[in-house]
Amino acid sequence: MGIFKRMKTIAKADINGLLDSLEDPISMLNEYSREIEQELVKAQKALSRQIFAENKLASLILDTKALVEKRTRQAKLAIEHGEETMAKLAVQEKLTQEKQLNLYEQQYEAMKGQTEVLKGKIQELQQFYHDLQQKKIVLASRANVALSMKQIQKATVSFQTDTIARGIARAEDKILLMEAEVQAGSQFAPSVTQFNSFVNEDELNKEIEKLKTEKELLV
Repeated sequence: MGIFKRMKTIAKADINGLLDSLEDPISMLNEYSREIEQELVKAQKALSRQIFAENKLASLILDTKALVEKRTRQAKLAIEHGEETMAKLAVQEKLTQEKQLNLYEQQYEAMKGQTEVLKGKIQELQQFYHDLQQKKIVLASRANVALSMKQIQKATVSFQTDTIARGIARAEDKILLMEAEVQAGSQFAPSVTQFNSFVNEDELNKEIEKLKTEKELLV
């Protein structure tokens, strides 16, 4: 194998591999539909040519039959008039045209059979195309569902649930700590009773006596 042929083979393999990896099922179905549509166009053109040839041969058969009848009449007329040479020429032409007519009729029957086969193939292809369109609708729907599920699964796999769960736990711990600080501040807030416990008895008595003295002076 030459170096260029080997390079061509490798390049072709690489391209096929790339195409395989890029295959989209919906695009594949659309491409198959286009291929069938093209085949249907070709088949219709072939059928048109076939029918044209069949009609042309049918017209030729009619013309040949008319010629055979004409030569038959000419031969009879020549015999009636004793023109043997003319009669032989007419009969010879008649026999030749009959043989040709027989050949045309055989070809015509064979052509009719071919036309029917071609029509049957076209009908099969049309039915196949119709079935493909119906199947394409179903498969496209299934492909969309599968693609959506695949994207969801991919998103689920890539979603960092553990990291987020740990973050939520930390946020919850901070909130609990804040709540605990509020509760602690409320529990240990200074009250009148707590402040009164820091006043000794002597200070209390002196303040009372002072207030009594102030009252007597006012009186």
